[in-house]
Amino acid sequence: MTAVLAVGTLLLTAGCSSDDSSGGGPAKGGPTPSSTTSQSSPSRQAAEETPPAKGSAKVLRTVATGLNTPWGLAPLPDGDLLVSSRDRATITRVDGESGKKTELGEVPGVSPAGEGGLMGLALSPDYASDHMVYAYFTSASDNRIVRMLYEEKKPAGEQLGAPDTIFRGIPKGFIHNGGRIAFGPDKMLYAGTGESGNTGLSQDKKSLGGKILRLTPEGDPAPGNPFPDSPVYSFGHRNVQGLAWDAKQRLFASEFGQDTWDELNAIKPGDNYGWPKAEGRTDDEEFHSPLAQWATDDASPSGIAYAEGSIWMAGLKGQRLWRIPLKGTEASADPQAFLEEEFGRLRTVVSAGGDKLWLVTSNTDGRGDPKDGDDRIVQVQVS
Repeated sequence: MTAVLAVGTLLLTAGCSSDDSSGGGPAKGGPTPSSTTSQSSPSRQAAEETPPAKGSAKVLRTVATGLNTPWGLAPLPDGDLLVSSRDRATITRVDGESGKKTELGEVPGVSPAGEGGLMGLALSPDYASDHMVYAYFTSASDNRIVRMLYEEKKPAGEQLGAPDTIFRGIPKGFIHNGGRIAFGPDKMLYAGTGESGNTGLSQDKKSLGGKILRLTPEGDPAPGNPFPDSPVYSFGHRNVQGLAWDAKQRLFASEFGQDTWDELNAIKPGDNYGWPKAEGRTDDEEFHSPLAQWATDDASPSGIAYAEGSIWMAGLKGQRLWRIPLKGTEASADPQAFLEEEFGRLRTVVSAGGDKLWLVTSNTDGRGDPKDGDDRIVQVQVS
């Protein structure tokens, strides 16, 4: 078990925005472009097939309702789903056809508060043989990653094993805890972290806050990481909650801005994504600019998924599903919004294979409006 301690003081910055972003447009005195902008350069990516500029998103069915603060979603091989409850610290199995919910149990050691709690879920890349479920959660002292044995054949209430902590020391705060985890095509574990309200952590490569981390399944720094003996894969992030790979195994990540721009980034190992020195696009060559950006009222992005040549991004404050068509690591057309205010806040989007997605709402997280309905999982067909 690897124990990695973060460096840096955990501070909550007064006035710093939450996962909804506190602002409603460009900062005073700054430029006032349109609410969504994308960056495209067809000549640079001429060899890549481009999806249509305009797509579609059609809700096929509601899979399950009555969920409480759902956050992470992990599809099982048989089509069922595991979903985490941020505030109740439970994992529930949802039948992918009937929507029947079976609570597997509460994960011990979780300390929910503010934006922290039981968040991302991921299945081991060798789940068929090891039956391991990974989870990212906030404890009393830090954010950490654990793995648990899931024995489906055991009696109800006894199926989830005790958590084994594989990685600890990620800074925690009332805000900006990151929380998304996913195994990449390389079978390494990636984790999006937040700077916990202490903006200085993002540029500190020795800190685990405001980073994308890349780990082995055992929690060690993954081979080939850009910084020697470090789990840090990229830095200069504010609060990463979306991770996805395209068909060419390239990594993308969504990120909350503060008052001006939310971001979708193409991730290159070792690159600096600017926060807090840059928010949104910048001419400073020291920083990697986003491939698309949004006014904070229109997005507050959390989960992302790749399907049909596009990144699909769930918006919390924006209450919509964004489609960003890709040509390589650039946007081939302007982002397009779907399902605006139909389901309230959208937290998580996961590929369901082919042209289908699982979409999870977030109306019971303390910032949603109960009028938007209880939290649910819906299946969406996209193009």
